[in-house]
Amino acid sequence: MAEGWDEEGLRAVRGAIQAQDWVALLAALRRGPVREVLQMAGDGVAGAAARGLPGAAEMAASFIGELQERGWRGDEELAHQLRTAVGDAATPLLRPLAVDLEMLAMLLEGDLAESGGRIDLSTGECWPAFTDGLEPGSGVEEADDPERWLHVPTLGSRAGYRDMELFIDGLGDVALADRLRIAITGRGAFRRFKDILARDERAWRRYHRLSDERQRGRARAWLVGEGYCPSASCSASSR
Repeated sequence: MAEGWDEEGLRAVRGAIQAQDWVALLAALRRGPVREVLQMAGDGVAGAAARGLPGAAEMAASFIGELQERGWRGDEELAHQLRTAVGDAATPLLRPLAVDLEMLAMLLEGDLAESGGRIDLSTGECWPAFTDGLEPGSGVEEADDPERWLHVPTLGSRAGYRDMELFIDGLGDVALADRLRIAITGRGAFRRFKDILARDERAWRRYHRLSDERQRGRARAWLVGEGYCPSASCSASSR
């Protein structure tokens, strides 16, 4: 697996997304292979394209091509949002929600005994199940209000296990791949996998980029299935 983004480049991408500075995002995306940050940066690219920023339509086309070729869960949903942003697709009937896909993925794919939770439909904020009733002004009755909250189920770790398999299959280091294949056999697979991978910093970073992308995509697909999309994409669709 070839080395892609360095940490400085990724910080520039994340910083531009955090600041919703789409001009800076387009510039930052030229510092590494976009195929590694499609789900992370796709909503921002859609926002830039909808605003007609210079170079945004070309970047959106690049994202669409990479998403179609990759075909992970959630990629088609993002590709459609990008097509909508550049005027090549009809606006989907999805409600905008300012949700953090990374946080949503944590609710969806955490420990079966502890995860799951709710999304506050007024703010997009994600609340783990163990915080039920702890947030200010939230009683039991309000927590069950479907107009205020969207329930998030726990889907378990099967998809995360597949992420490890996919990463191993793409490794160019045969010896490391063999050790990791042995590590993910049986109980404690995730812990053993991470213990081995932690000894190789570059491989550790590559795994997390792959895992983060796939988790965001799965969270996006789940959200679309519930009738919502991240607000940056939805606002792009409405322009």
